[in-house]
Amino acid sequence: MASKSPHPRRVANSEHLEALGTAIERRFSSKSSRQGKSSGGRRRRVRWGRLVVFSVLGLVLVLVLGVAADYFYLGSKINHTHVNNLQSATGPENILLVGSTDRCALKVQNKAYGLCQDGVNGINSDIVMVVHVNPATRQLALLSIPRDLFVPNARQTGANKIDAALYEGPSQLAAAIEEDFAIPINHYVELNFDTFASVVNALGGVYMYFPVPIFDAESGLNIAHPGCYLLNGYHALQVVRARHLQIQNIPSNHDFRTWPQEAESDIARIRRTHEFLRVLAAKVASRGLGDPFTDQSIVSSVIGSLQVDQNFSENHMISLARDFATANIANIPQLTYPVVEVQTGSLLYQGYYYGDVEFPFQPSGQETLNTIFGVGADQNSFNYDTLPRANNFKVSVENGSNVAGQAAIIASSLTKKGFSIQSVGTRIPDGVANETVVFYGGKKPPANGNWNSPNLAAAEQVLDQLSGPAILGYDPSEVTPGALVTIQTGNGLGVLRTVKKTTTSSTKKSGATSTTTTTVPASSLYSTPTPTNQPLEPYDPRACNAAHNGPAT
Repeated sequence: MASKSPHPRRVANSEHLEALGTAIERRFSSKSSRQGKSSGGRRRRVRWGRLVVFSVLGLVLVLVLGVAADYFYLGSKINHTHVNNLQSATGPENILLVGSTDRCALKVQNKAYGLCQDGVNGINSDIVMVVHVNPATRQLALLSIPRDLFVPNARQTGANKIDAALYEGPSQLAAAIEEDFAIPINHYVELNFDTFASVVNALGGVYMYFPVPIFDAESGLNIAHPGCYLLNGYHALQVVRARHLQIQNIPSNHDFRTWPQEAESDIARIRRTHEFLRVLAAKVASRGLGDPFTDQSIVSSVIGSLQVDQNFSENHMISLARDFATANIANIPQLTYPVVEVQTGSLLYQGYYYGDVEFPFQPSGQETLNTIFGVGADQNSFNYDTLPRANNFKVSVENGSNVAGQAAIIASSLTKKGFSIQSVGTRIPDGVANETVVFYGGKKPPANGNWNSPNLAAAEQVLDQLSGPAILGYDPSEVTPGALVTIQTGNGLGVLRTVKKTTTSSTKKSGATSTTTTTVPASSLYSTPTPTNQPLEPYDPRACNAAHNGPAT
């Protein structure tokens, strides 16, 4: 693990913070009184210069971290919720950032979102992001996990889409990410529709340019003419929630019902969300440094709808805010975990239909995690330890696909790479399209603390050798007796050919084995793997600039 920052910033003690809170309250009360006596009492602008970097981390961190630094007494109003399966951290930290669809949790019901009393009471995570912060190097990175990604441990009962984990609470979502992606989660932050809209409104809205008319019946987004538009919180939410976008294909055709619909709706929404965060960051930067005592009522109203884990203290937020106050937004990567979309229609898995789903794709999935979290290709992403040697543990291979002889082929290829194969067998396929799961067992992750599992490290070493739709999965009952790891093969699986090359990461530099070839999944079952860094499509909204002419709304 990386060492602590060589230039630590002292966090004020409780007496000083209490005194600061008292001073803030007195000053604000005094200013409010004077303002009431003036004619009109002009509303002060909110200035957010110190918080620029947190716009890129996510809307909620803009407030949670930055506001806590200057408004400690407001930090005490943040709602803390108990989250199990969080890991202790002495160096880099991972913050799980979640956008909840829980309408019943909204303080004011809104027909545009769907009403709780009308049965719109599902709890899913529209947004699943992991924000990586490294105080030692002052580096930040953001990973988006597609909400339709099908993973083995989404629910306590087993596989489902990752967005379905939140229905069983934040502890389950944190556990699923740790067990299936080998990403340690140190803190949890959750926002809802109200939080998102309030942040945008507090900034006075943001401008975005729409190159062509677009429409989304589900989110309500309706852009009839190209141009720059001022988006308030409600309309900004329409942009980032749009995943059924229809695009005008002929300039003379103004009937949106006949416009074609974009493909890859889940991935496309992430792409637009990342662009929105960049636009928001620019808006925050334009405010410059200002008076930390202004417009506390706006900030206070936003903070009241946040949820953070029980260990995310105000002192720690202050420390993070100070560490990253001068970070360069242009150098912050925003990547998306690569996936393939299942092309067989609604996924049938163990007797249930799950709708449109995506499978994680290797090796680019593991490479993306290594980039985001600063992990060398020969390191365990959970604790940065060196992965075990291939011949130090037993592996079993079970054919879980519809491909005859697949398990024997995979076992033979792994044997040539030095793995010790204990057995080869067959399992009943779960459906027409199947992802490969590298199952491991051992002691279950603790409710809180540190999880250092040799079983997880062995499974990660195996996953690093595979290509195609594949992921980790914690389930001792699925591991063949006598083996430490069991590969349940799926369609489109291959074993990588590798060469020696140097890998540079934000945490360490190491000579490591890195992939050079991949296996493309069968085209009849899966789409082309999605890129980790999504370029904007010609129709996507983006930042306004001087070259954009059109109506300003």
